[in-house]
Amino acid sequence: MSATALLPRAEDGVVGSDDTTKPRRRRFSAEYKLAILDEYDGLTESGAKGALLRREGIYSSHIVEWRRARDVGALRALTPKVRTSARGPEHAELERATKRIARLEAELAKTRAALDVVGKAHALLELLSESAEPETRSTR
Repeated sequence: MSATALLPRAEDGVVGSDDTTKPRRRRFSAEYKLAILDEYDGLTESGAKGALLRREGIYSSHIVEWRRARDVGALRALTPKVRTSARGPEHAELERATKRIARLEAELAKTRAALDVVGKAHALLELLSESAEPETRSTR
């Protein structure tokens, strides 16, 4: 009996189960990874390694990564990494507020530029109307 016969296989996990609506990433225990590596390294027959990978539903890249972690002596690295959100709700709210402030500042800059243009146009029209008034009175 092989070392992996006592361990649950990857296909016994969440993959393909009907009770979940969202697919979940498979996670392998450190013991499972070490057992697979031992069995994989012990195989010498032609095609046996590929058969093991197919039977367990894993890729050769898994073997490479697991072997690298094992060789470094990082048994802890073989355990699945729990990913925590680097962004909490406060961070997300802060990011939304920062984007909103930037948008509003850009809008304010456009409005100020438009008011400046309108003010200059008003001054120019006033200047033109003042210079045009004496000419119209003299022609009468």
